[in-house]
Amino acid sequence: MTGSRALFIGRFQPFHNGHLARVKEILETNDEIILGIGSAQYSHTGENPFTAGERYEMIKRALDDEGIHDYHIVPIPDTHVHSVWVSHIRSLVPHFDVVVTNSDLVVRLFREHGLKVLSPPLVDRARLSGTEVRERILKGKGWEALVPPAVAGYIKEIGGVERIRETHKYSTPYGTRENDVE
Repeated sequence: MTGSRALFIGRFQPFHNGHLARVKEILETNDEIILGIGSAQYSHTGENPFTAGERYEMIKRALDDEGIHDYHIVPIPDTHVHSVWVSHIRSLVPHFDVVVTNSDLVVRLFREHGLKVLSPPLVDRARLSGTEVRERILKGKGWEALVPPAVAGYIKEIGGVERIRETHKYSTPYGTRENDVE
């Protein structure tokens, strides 16, 4: 162990087996991990069906079930101002030594602030993505195997399957349809 703490940022819509594999990988070389729940202010849309609190609970249940306890979970609302985004994150989360992300924009923003950023290859990206999990839920096709068992149970517990089906039909690439009440 290097005695360091890593920041892993994602929307976790929902937290899936690829995320869990990445957490385990990060903890092989770091003492702690911070999971930053990105776009924390968004929920109840096709792209962002779950609230920050629900995503927090998914992550916590999955990690606890795996016996992983060296973590912090921090919701991170978007600022929509790239020039202040890294400072915004640093004000919300504990100190970190490295950032782990596969977002080209996030890599650039943290590197511009002189921070170490790692972008390891995605884990089984063809199957393990939030978009794929949501699509499978929407179509009623075997999604449960793509997420940790605790996450599948929690999604069912909160009516997440129904929410994804309902919010998807009212979503456009820009949010809700213009005639819908928010």
